[in-house]
Amino acid sequence: MSFAALPDLILEPVVRAALMEDLGAYGDVTTRAVIPQSTTYKARLNAREDAVVSGMQVAMIAFRLVDPALEVEVLVKDGQSCRRGDTLMTIKGSAASILSGERVALNFAGRLTGIATKTATFVQQTKGTNARMTCTRKTTPGLRIVEKQAVLHGGGFNHRYSLSDAILIKDNHIAAAGGVSQVLESAKAQASHMMAVEIEVDRLDQLAEVLRIGGASVVLLDNMDNEMLREAVAMVDGRMKTEASGNVTLDRVASIAATGVDYISSGALTHSARTVDLGLDF
Repeated sequence: MSFAALPDLILEPVVRAALMEDLGAYGDVTTRAVIPQSTTYKARLNAREDAVVSGMQVAMIAFRLVDPALEVEVLVKDGQSCRRGDTLMTIKGSAASILSGERVALNFAGRLTGIATKTATFVQQTKGTNARMTCTRKTTPGLRIVEKQAVLHGGGFNHRYSLSDAILIKDNHIAAAGGVSQVLESAKAQASHMMAVEIEVDRLDQLAEVLRIGGASVVLLDNMDNEMLREAVAMVDGRMKTEASGNVTLDRVASIAATGVDYISSGALTHSARTVDLGLDF
């Protein structure tokens, strides 16, 4: 599967902030002390385990921000699979520049590849169904844009990016506003025609009320067991999109997908992904 990369301009501020954190006030003092500026090298970014790759665009930006003269070639693109021992990228030029950008590039690439790989394992469990696997807003502060891209690279889909993207009425909104009827009537009165409305329910009587009142295009079925999810899908009968959320584990996701829900959201795709072991070899 191929992906349209985000413009570098959008990602650069995230990468630049990470480089500033790592380089500090005086830059890479170790490299400056021991590596002559005239020393050149060709380094290889290698996979040390099987994975689904993400973060190559981000790693390339890191190296080029450190030194625009570096020659960076991506051999395995974001969204592609790799095997242990594969070379994902080569970086040629100033050895000092490569060493100064190494840790930030690897931190991003390992973290994002971990998210893409975890997402792919969940997506695999939904094969043969119409369910789409989506992430949530449970992302690392400041890194949401790249972590959500990694979910796409793993074959998943993105939920809303921020609080401003869509109206998502959760249980606390319902409690604070006074009930399902109140929140839906308010949303219908104020929402733009371009703004989607989703509402969370955890009981079938709440779902019945949502269907009666109208005004939402998606219902989030929260922490329901599979039998209740099947009942909910039957009640909705195609009148709105259904999303299952809560207690979405890898060993359960296939059975959730089989209930007929349209979407399955899991914060684990981002907050519980393990960093994949990648290394920069000289």
